[in-house]
Amino acid sequence: MRVALFVTCFNDTMFPESAKATVRLLERLGVDVDFPAGQTCCGQMHINTGYRTEAVPLVRRYVESFEGYDAVVAPSASCAGTVAHHHATIAAERGDAALRDGVARVAPRTYELTQFLTDVLGREDVGAYFPHRVTYHPTCHSLRALHLGDRPYRLLRAVRGLTLVDLPRWEECCGFGGTFALKNEGVSVAMGSDKARHVRATGAEVLVSADNSCLTHIGGMLGRERSGVRTLHIAEVLASTERAAATTHADQPAESAQWKGRPEQELAGREGRHP
Repeated sequence: MRVALFVTCFNDTMFPESAKATVRLLERLGVDVDFPAGQTCCGQMHINTGYRTEAVPLVRRYVESFEGYDAVVAPSASCAGTVAHHHATIAAERGDAALRDGVARVAPRTYELTQFLTDVLGREDVGAYFPHRVTYHPTCHSLRALHLGDRPYRLLRAVRGLTLVDLPRWEECCGFGGTFALKNEGVSVAMGSDKARHVRATGAEVLVSADNSCLTHIGGMLGRERSGVRTLHIAEVLASTERAAATTHADQPAESAQWKGRPEQELAGREGRHP
């Protein structure tokens, strides 16, 4: 099976540790992973804000980058959802038969990470070890676009040492929504505050999700409240092993976990530095 990683531009720019964890996890399960260097953005931001014509080159680049692979794995429900549910529409609107056919071949082979693990590899126990109290936030795209259902929960329940606690009102949006958070700041903050309150009520040490974008939003709320709750992508939890437990998330969290949700005061003076 030829498998490619679709890193997504958000992860590549902000949280590369989640993408690295995805590769480590898949390779541990016996999957050889390629990284097509020509990949860029899936076009989600353009499509969501009405720039559909500008999204066409991105859809075409996606097809060109991942044509010929048996599976494309993305550590992002929102980006995988965009490919699955919007690329065909963009190609049809363009009236480009070649692009439409390419999307028809590539989009159905694109999987969010937990989809690929459970549906393609048939795995729930991936050999992970993460001795922490965890709650899981199902993002809107994972719920309403990809319909991931209980796939992430089954994977987390199989992690040794992990205690999974239910998140109250788990089905509610966190308020991020990409540009929604910029255009509707007050509503976005209110929704994020509600989500952070529900997270704190679980007593969890770590909030886990399949989208770093939502974790960034909720983590910002949790950090400003000095809640002590960390945020972590599900790939990084599933990639954790007992052998590495002494130097991973308990005492020395991965770089992507170090800064999500940290109070602004602690980041003062770090402008211009990638965390």
